[in-house]
Amino acid sequence: MSSPQPGALHAVLEDFLGHWRGTTRLAASAWGPERTAAAEVSYTRAAGGYAVVQSYRHTEADGTHFEGHGVFTIDPDHDDVLWYYVDSMGLPPGTPVRCSWVDGVLRVERHSDRATARHTFRVDGDVLIHTAELRLGEDQDYVPFMTSECRRV
Repeated sequence: MSSPQPGALHAVLEDFLGHWRGTTRLAASAWGPERTAAAEVSYTRAAGGYAVVQSYRHTEADGTHFEGHGVFTIDPDHDDVLWYYVDSMGLPPGTPVRCSWVDGVLRVERHSDRATARHTFRVDGDVLIHTAELRLGEDQDYVPFMTSECRRV
């Protein structure tokens, strides 16, 4: 019996594969003033091509750092992308969230009791762009939180 093979939906993650370096711009927020940080992110194929592992780290000028790790995989029953994620903020990871893939942009919203984070990921030429916006508590509007722009190395 032959094993199933990753399908076309797995291919949408191909553009992200590799190692990237650049800058993250963090907006002024409850976590600090507006600032920039050196950023590195890698996307690696895993689980026989059925998943892509994301590893992100940024280091600020004062040496403090943040890191996050995700796994993107495909839900074959619904033909969409799932994102499992945990980071150095120390909160327990939630359930995987469903992503949408529209015109080369991967979009995802992560909900918690405290906030909703809306992420977009895209590759524009040789630049990987990841933006995050937050909607805190009962607020109706999203506010910019961070934008990372990295080049493949």
